[in-house]
Amino acid sequence: MRTRDMAAVAGVLAAVLFGAGCGAEGAGSGGFGREAAQEEIRAAVAGAGLPKSELPEPGAVTPTATPTAERDRIAQRAVACTAAWQYVGPVVEGARGKYDRTVAALVKEGWTAGNRQVEKLDDKGGTSVGVTLEKSGWTLFARHHAPKTMAMDMVSFQATEDACMSRFSEREMDLLTGEEEGTGG
Repeated sequence: MRTRDMAAVAGVLAAVLFGAGCGAEGAGSGGFGREAAQEEIRAAVAGAGLPKSELPEPGAVTPTATPTAERDRIAQRAVACTAAWQYVGPVVEGARGKYDRTVAALVKEGWTAGNRQVEKLDDKGGTSVGVTLEKSGWTLFARHHAPKTMAMDMVSFQATEDACMSRFSEREMDLLTGEEEGTGG
């Protein structure tokens, strides 16, 4: 799967997981599955001193209704391929350093980091930093957005199991990323 598609799917899954609070039980393959990835993310975040996330993790909340739109059903299936943590809220003292410590802790757990990308978000010094990490057939997108114009921090660690995500057809991936018309539900 293309990195751009994986990043887009990560964003869609974050919206499903964190916005709707939906989750599905799912197991990873082999010795390193969803629960192991989730625990490593959780431990790295806590060890770095990031604030407690008030948003549900994948599988933490049972859906209250059966999704009716095809895109919603596909997104719910994709939750089984996901381990994640996210904070969105007021500025956190030292958030960038805590984000960096979280990434370093994940690397110590065997995640291999790719290139770090930094971009300017606004004229007041707001920045966005991201890095992609890989481990045992999983791809993790680590992001920290600190827009100064909105005085907030957004930190996310979104991992997806590559083999699980490869089970989705190109059309299903287009629905997940919003590239197919009529995905409104």
